[in-house]
Amino acid sequence: MPIKKLNHVSIAVDDLDQALAFYRDVLGLELTRRVRLEDRQLDIAFLRVGETELELITPLSADNTVARFLERRGQGLHHICFEVDDVAAEMRTLSARGAEFVESEPHPGAVGLVSFIHPSSANGVLVEINQVLAGAEPAATHELSAPVDPGVV
Repeated sequence: MPIKKLNHVSIAVDDLDQALAFYRDVLGLELTRRVRLEDRQLDIAFLRVGETELELITPLSADNTVARFLERRGQGLHHICFEVDDVAAEMRTLSARGAEFVESEPHPGAVGLVSFIHPSSANGVLVEINQVLAGAEPAATHELSAPVDPGVV
């Protein structure tokens, strides 16, 4: 089965701490980790929701795709992510079925090896596929043993 599960739903936010105040403090969702992707200029928080996660993303600079998304559309749903066994193989399969990818090769992301399907192929929704790397656990299983350090990669 190519798609194994829904890995996460991602929401773009202007202020990560303010968003955490709602999703963690009001809704009571468990913060599982916080990641800073310097190469993508993103600050990311993952919150457990049953077998999956909610990913909150905010740009660290005004010059990245999430900043442009927020400028055009405002805060809200950014993408959905499906977990697969082999991103490269799924890219070939899905491309043959008509999916148009944003990039030609998978790359490291916050949840393993990732690639994005262009929204024009998916009814206006950005779709991510990810492969959990060997020896790594899915993001949903990471527990925090200490306070979250926003500088942790």
